[in-house]
Amino acid sequence: MTDRTLRTAQDLDALDFAKHTGLVPVVAQDAADGRVLMVAWATREALEKSLTTRKMHFWSRSRGILWQKGETSGHVLKVVSLHADCDADAVLARVAPTGPACHTGEETCFGEGAEPTDGTYDPPDATLAALDVTMAIRQERRPEGSYTVRLLDDENLRLKKLGEETVEFVTALAKNNGERIAEEAADVLFHVLAALRGAGVPLSEVMAALEARRR
Repeated sequence: MTDRTLRTAQDLDALDFAKHTGLVPVVAQDAADGRVLMVAWATREALEKSLTTRKMHFWSRSRGILWQKGETSGHVLKVVSLHADCDADAVLARVAPTGPACHTGEETCFGEGAEPTDGTYDPPDATLAALDVTMAIRQERRPEGSYTVRLLDDENLRLKKLGEETVEFVTALAKNNGERIAEEAADVLFHVLAALRGAGVPLSEVMAALEARRR
């Protein structure tokens, strides 16, 4: 499968902005659960700002201005990843919402019927990406008493905890303790994400390496 991820401003060269007079439609999807949150239009500048600030920006056709989602309400859409479609004339924005996406106050502009109802849609890569964004938010806002902030501020603590959690995971596997294996695995993944962020290695590089192995 072709990788159409838009990671840098240079990647935007591949998009067909001319088709819609300098604009492309953007579908915003919750990276954690797959909900389609909203659809809007974006210029190249809006997408560049989305990539650099990691907050979604769009173009208002009615007002003729660039705008950041949540700039007034505070309900920003944190960018997890951007992807071009096969014709390069539309963009999927996988995001981590910090509040309702719709101006009406609802979680999604498409209403209750658009919500997942059976709990079966839970792609692991989306969950990891959303957790990585949450860590970035913690790192930026530095809430008091945050364990994540402590990890990111202290390399020795990060490495120590990663080692401890790995041992506990292996122990659970060795004992075939089904009740603990998933929990210990989750602890390892959490601390791996913290270690990656602390080392300045983006999660996208790890996912790209895994995708190469899958192929």
